[in-house]
Amino acid sequence: MELIIFLAIGALAGFTAGLFGVGGGLIIVPLLYVVFTHMGYEPEVIMHMALGTSLATIIVTSISSLIAHHRNGAVIWSVFRNLTPGLIIGSFLGAGIAGLLSGANLQLIIGVFVIWVAYKMMFGTRHVTDQHSVLPSAFKQFYAGTGIGVASAIFGIGGGSLTVPYLNHYGVVMQRAVGTSAACGLPIAIAGAFGFIFFGMKEQANVPNSIGFVHIYAFLGISIMSFFTAKLGAKAAHVLSPIMLKKCFAVLLFTVGCFFLIKGLI
Repeated sequence: MELIIFLAIGALAGFTAGLFGVGGGLIIVPLLYVVFTHMGYEPEVIMHMALGTSLATIIVTSISSLIAHHRNGAVIWSVFRNLTPGLIIGSFLGAGIAGLLSGANLQLIIGVFVIWVAYKMMFGTRHVTDQHSVLPSAFKQFYAGTGIGVASAIFGIGGGSLTVPYLNHYGVVMQRAVGTSAACGLPIAIAGAFGFIFFGMKEQANVPNSIGFVHIYAFLGISIMSFFTAKLGAKAAHVLSPIMLKKCFAVLLFTVGCFFLIKGLI
């Protein structure tokens, strides 16, 4: 029964991620939080389990996304090489920081972040499709990668909500910013998931069918289904209005953010 539930979450998360063009972490984390709560896990580890498992599933989906964007020539590999060391260090540190925070504090932090993402999606400036990019030095990109990695691990996401605006700010066109961000999601997910496994084992999190803060059944079920349904969501996105899709997803994220804020304050 658990595996069926996780397959359903993967189907929904994958389709939604493909439909709205945003990594599935923002969908997976709240869904896993609800499921793990109903499964009776200890309240103090539920958020950590949701975040660690979300990052583990992003390893699989980011590989699929990376390959697709590379075929379209949308990955700036020089930027990927500059950001990756910082992303790895930051993601591992972010997992450690998340391990030190209580479940309630994590809910509040994630609630604020998700509402911010919703605001940016609803009222953000329109994307320019022809810019002259002037990227910062490799040293500055390393530090930026570290910050993105820390935040991504704490929020249980692949970093697209942070990497795309960062690259776009320096004039990288949206198509290449999204493609490069997809590639950057892989080191974030690997280092972050490993961090949640390491710190979860260190904390001796006693949760059935898990390694550290990563739930094995959830990882398998979500990864398998999201790999396939993300493609269906992407096809559906081309039929619907992009502007309407962004606004609908912003409303969904705002609702999720309010949910975590309320849970964190109660």
